[in-house]
Amino acid sequence: MKKVAVVILNWNGAKFLQDFLPAVIKYSQHEDTEIIVTDNASVDNSLAMLQQHFPSVRIITNTTNEGFARGYNVALQQVHARYYVLLNSDVEVTPQWIAPVIAMMERDDTIGAAQPKIRSWHEPARFEYAGAAGGFIDKYGYPFCRGRIFQHVEEDLRQYDDEKEIFWATGACMFVRAGVFHEAGGFDEDFFAHMEEIDFCWRIKQKGYKVMYTPQSTVYHVGGGTLPAASSYKVYLNIRNNLSMLYKNLPQKSLKRILLIRLFLDGIAALKFFAGGGFRDLLAVVRAHKHFFKMIPRLKKKRRALLPGKVTKVYCGNMVAAHYLFRKKTFKALSPKRFT
Repeated sequence: MKKVAVVILNWNGAKFLQDFLPAVIKYSQHEDTEIIVTDNASVDNSLAMLQQHFPSVRIITNTTNEGFARGYNVALQQVHARYYVLLNSDVEVTPQWIAPVIAMMERDDTIGAAQPKIRSWHEPARFEYAGAAGGFIDKYGYPFCRGRIFQHVEEDLRQYDDEKEIFWATGACMFVRAGVFHEAGGFDEDFFAHMEEIDFCWRIKQKGYKVMYTPQSTVYHVGGGTLPAASSYKVYLNIRNNLSMLYKNLPQKSLKRILLIRLFLDGIAALKFFAGGGFRDLLAVVRAHKHFFKMIPRLKKKRRALLPGKVTKVYCGNMVAAHYLFRKKTFKALSPKRFT
């Protein structure tokens, strides 16, 4: 058994693999690390390119596009290591990117998952949208990060160069104990893609594990490699999966109230999309709500199995109001007293 398995999930990402896999091999491959590419039924030349140019990399092939969630669940059943590093194909790693995160996890057995600092590949001085310096959510389920609140992304001025417990670790570069991943049942396959990493972190927190961030490791993420930011399908997945996550994980006493408020806020967002000419996005919100309600019987079963309770590192306010009404643009502008 290897100590660390770096597992890259690929779907039609031959160009990303060609550009970024050499650095992964250069800065990762030693006797305790295995590098694996799991291919989700790509129709480009990913497999042929891997076999020709990267013969040292192990390949796992899925016969259909299983999405992020099931794609990883299926692959990690075939990977034997103490730690998994779930790495997007559009991430450029740097020297010593693995060791500091593993060292932090080795010091504390209660750390179930962790992430490094995520900077933008396009603008290297800035944090990257999907993870930045660690993820959080507010009490209504809106995700944000240290270094990124909604669309406002900060420059990295070392303002978040402290090791810190967070709510969720980015799926772009998530370090996770293999035993914890399987104990929690992996990712929720009904999510397909988007929000599954937040849901996973929420579930392991309810089992008593911590999620951590360390600035001692930095990687650079391109972002939008599979679905562009403007995709209406992405809007659909984010809203459907976010509502599903809330239904599964919220404490009973706040479940109905929070869901009603979220549905109302989603309605406002849909009208905003429409006013800006985003008719497809408005339809995506409607479709997301429709499918969420259809999923409730299955979500009830999952909720009963989870026995959800209160967790920490939640912002006890409304980030929509904080950001858009009260102009809170940075994580440091939020009062520490508002976090559980």
